[in-house]
Amino acid sequence: MKKTQKTNKEKESNAKTRTEESEIFASCSFSSLGLHSTLSEQLQERLGFEAPTLVQAQAIPVILSETGSGKTIAYLAPIIHYLQGYNPRIERSHGTFALVLVPTRELCLQVYEILQKLLHRFHWIVPGYVMSGENRNKEKARLRKGISILIATPGRLLDHLKNTSSFVHTNLRWIIFDEADRILELGFGKDIEEILDLLGSRANESVEKGKSSEFQRQNLLLSATLNEKVNHLSKISLENPVMIGLDNMKMQPDSSVNQTGSLGSDVDEDLDYSIKSVNSSSGDYRLPAQLVQRFVKVPCGSRLAVLLSILKHLFEREASQKVVVFFSTCDAVDFHYMLLSEFQWSPYSQFEEELKQMFLKCKTFRLHGNMKQEDRRTTFSAFKTEKSALLVSTDVAARGLDFPKVRCIIQYDSPGEASEYVHRVGRTARLGERGESLLFLQPIEVDYLQDLEKHGVSLTEYPLLKIIDSFPLHSQMHRVKKFVSLESHPWVVSLQRELESYISAEPKIKKQAKDAFCSWVRAYTAHRGDLKQIFMVKKLHLGHVAKSFALREQPSLVGKTFQNQSKKRKRDLKQKQKGLFKKRKVASKT
Repeated sequence: MKKTQKTNKEKESNAKTRTEESEIFASCSFSSLGLHSTLSEQLQERLGFEAPTLVQAQAIPVILSETGSGKTIAYLAPIIHYLQGYNPRIERSHGTFALVLVPTRELCLQVYEILQKLLHRFHWIVPGYVMSGENRNKEKARLRKGISILIATPGRLLDHLKNTSSFVHTNLRWIIFDEADRILELGFGKDIEEILDLLGSRANESVEKGKSSEFQRQNLLLSATLNEKVNHLSKISLENPVMIGLDNMKMQPDSSVNQTGSLGSDVDEDLDYSIKSVNSSSGDYRLPAQLVQRFVKVPCGSRLAVLLSILKHLFEREASQKVVVFFSTCDAVDFHYMLLSEFQWSPYSQFEEELKQMFLKCKTFRLHGNMKQEDRRTTFSAFKTEKSALLVSTDVAARGLDFPKVRCIIQYDSPGEASEYVHRVGRTARLGERGESLLFLQPIEVDYLQDLEKHGVSLTEYPLLKIIDSFPLHSQMHRVKKFVSLESHPWVVSLQRELESYISAEPKIKKQAKDAFCSWVRAYTAHRGDLKQIFMVKKLHLGHVAKSFALREQPSLVGKTFQNQSKKRKRDLKQKQKGLFKKRKVASKT
């Protein structure tokens, strides 16, 4: 009882502190933070920021005072503030003054677009980007002319540092690692170390060189969690770092920052800057109050029918909105994109053949890492500008990307780590806007809710049956209030039957469904650590998994593969046990 009272008091205290912080920062302006008046006007006119966000209000003064880290506006605004004040003015021939490293092409384009808007009145400061998938020779020509602020993905930047002799970076003053832990997770650790060596930006090197304070290099690292790999990057790239978060104005780094190690891909993940933070002492994630978080428990074989039903409900309830659905694999994204774009059914009429129409009446887009760069760019731009649209995506859209006015996030496939869950829901309820999130779970996966609760994330159950009951079938509302199970609901049964008929009649999408099935099962086996006890392949009924891709039969290849693997594991276990028994027998005789 005492523990509960203490917890409630802590929550009240934290809520009071957050309210006081919000009130303090709501009263300040960009000009009061020390930014140039013209730049402050650009932030309002071009990007719609009437006042700084909490992170911007905390980060900008620290960056202006030569140390710290922030996020997009929080780091770009101070850099532009300094560069516009150079006398004489900087020129293209002076090369690159600021370098922003990002993990993905989409984030590269997003930061570049924001930078272009900020530089509207500072035409002599030239923005640019280099990233994989683009024409290298064209990038080389732009670097030769000169780029003042360069946005880059690590691999392509390293390529130009090694092979583009006309790339001038002798005046480099800022290096920003945006989404640092995601950069490391994607396997760019060694590239980052090599980039720092080529630029002479390791912390100990700058100390040895004794650079004057006038031209002192400032490195900014954006990551809310300090795991071993990020700590190592911090150690080799930052000197006397100041840490900034939503819970603390400024705090000196934990001693763990000085841990040693190498940069690899097996790291934890950070939190999105604009809406949440992690409490380093408790591991809790803080999410915005205007975000409604729910889960829906669905038997495996009914997942697809339920997904389509919920999407239909969302777009019929509010036509002008944007929804993002996350999947675990590229094949699953391709299958669902094809299905959602083409599936036709008229459940409200008995004359289905005559009146068939699109089941979902909204524009549908897809986004994943295996798409061509031009297709990714087109999707990214189009979904941002649409007022009403559906995006099906892998986690490539979960990090740092700002899609305006996204109303709902659906996590159809489990995100795995709690931090990944937070990343995904971070695409909605941004900058004070309301938003919803929905997590799909099978009955065998409900323990995942307890894992989320360990990090302070609580979800309520979605009123699924109420939604399903609201759909009239053949112009008649469902009269029976309670059904034995969700699978036996007339609406779910009819929709599943129609989906299976559609898939079996279309060879192209049927093949895509089989590919998606195979990749989904492989992805399901890839959960790490304690999550393996929740997401267990041996608990899956592969026939029901096949139904979730509207397949009437389980693809035999995967089924046989798993059966063979299971038999092999059992054989090996028996042989191992026999071997141990024989050893014991011999030992007892001697």
